[in-house]
Parts: sequence; structure tokens; C-alpha cells
Amino acid sequence: MNAQEYINYTRIADAIEYIQHNYTDQPSLEDIAKKINLSPFHFQKMFTDWAGVSPKKFLQFISIQHAKQILNNSKATLSETAYKTGLSGTGRLHDLFVKIEGMTPGEFKNKGENLKINYSFSESLFGQILVASTYKGVCYMGFSDDKKIAFSELEKRFPKAHFTLQTDKIQENALQIYNKDWSAINTIKLHLKGTDFQLKVWEALLKIPVGNLTTYGTIANLIQRPKASRAVGTAIGNNPIAFLIPCHRVIQSTGMFGGYMWGTTRKTAIIGWEASITNLSK
Repeated sequence: MNAQEYINYTRIADAIEYIQHNYTDQPSLEDIAKKINLSPFHFQKMFTDWAGVSPKKFLQFISIQHAKQILNNSKATLSETAYKTGLSGTGRLHDLFVKIEGMTPGEFKNKGENLKINYSFSESLFGQILVASTYKGVCYMGFSDDKKIAFSELEKRFPKAHFTLQTDKIQENALQIYNKDWSAINTIKLHLKGTDFQLKVWEALLKIPVGNLTTYGTIANLIQRPKASRAVGTAIGNNPIAFLIPCHRVIQSTGMFGGYMWGTTRKTAIIGWEASITNLSK
């Protein structure tokens, strides 16, 4: 992602936030363009280049009614989709490309003591991101509007680890997910610090296909803990791998998108973008 694409995303995020705050007034293309200091023509072109669809179509993808339609009309359960293999259309990353390895009980208990972690900052389709890795795989990936705050969050998760500002092959491989053509991506390995329950929830999230949405209750049923929706929500909120472990695809049963560790505007942008690329590949 180049600097101009990053600037475009920030403008798109501003536009989405404006729309969310003024949805009842049904702002026009001209109204939104004026808010982000662009002409309607340039805003339409910039938005379409980024999302692949027009602003009007994108808004349909992020509406509550569209979310409800996806929830109600899913042709396959999450359990069934788990058995699918490979890529399904251009730009769709399937969960089987990701393998999770939980940290050992000793590593978990010692909060990363003696663990060597490389980390770096990069730009993505949805803003700046921090990615960190151990010798086994990616251990953290989070959007970072503020580098100091992002690194502080990483330190909180591994307070006794040794950190080095350095890019490695594991990080580079993981960052390929932000390319629109993921057909050449290699297997991504994750080295995660979490309880058995959290790991089960995060693995379940990987079974949600791109462009689909699900609810906390559905995830609870998938891991055979139907009464644990609240605990599932907590585990999802503690997801350490942004976008790759798609916690953004879990919404409320009402169709409301709900909260997101890295900001509700970013969650809305990701959901809309995934819906648009899924629609284009059909």
C-alpha cells in the first residue's frame, strides 16, 4: 500500500464516519464529498478505486438491513464451511491457510519471559498496522493509529518478552493478506497466547467466509458452548490478530455491527469492503 492509498483510506474512513452520524438525513454524494473536501467526481472515483464499487453500493453493503439479510440467508453453517478447501474466487483468503499454535503452558504463565519478538509497522488497506512475530509465527497484529499506543498494547500482552524493531519473513508473509490478489500467499502460522477457550473461539472465527457475517450465539454453538455467548464476546474482544482472525465478521443478532477493538469505523469499512469484493467475484 502506497502513501496515496493510505490517504485515500483515511478520507474514506472520515466519509463512513460522517455517514454513520448522519444516516437519518440520507446525505447525498455531494454532501459527503464536501465533508472530506473533495469534488463529487473525485470522491466517487477515489471511493470506487478503493472499494471496487460506488459509494452508494458500498452503503448498501454496510446497512443494517444488508447485515440481517446475510445472517438470515446464509446457505451453509459455519461447521459446513469449515470443510471447504482452497480459495473460492479471487481475493478470498480461506481459513485453511492459517494454522494456530498456542503457546506452551510455561510460555503462557511466564507472560513471554525469554521470548524474542520482532515487530514492525506497515501500511494496510485499513490504515497503519503493527505486526509482531516469534520464531514460530505471528503473535500479534493490530491497527496502529498511534505507534506508541500500539506498541504499549503489544507489551501488555507479553510484558516479559524481548522486543526488536525488525521485519522478518513471517511478518511479510502475513502482510500479503492486504493485497487484493491472495492466490500466491503461503501458509500463515500464528503463535498465540490464550486460554484453551480463547483459542477455540479464535479458531471458530477463521471458519467465517469472507463477505459473511455471524453472531456471538452462533460461535458459541460452534464450539459446543451454547450458553457461553457472553464469554465468547469477551474472547472475541481479546483477539490479538486484527483482520486475519476475522472478529470483525461477528455482529449482534439485530444486525447492528457492535464494537471493535480497533474502532467501529474501521470495522464498518472492513465489512463493507469484504462485501464488495465478494459481490464482484460472484
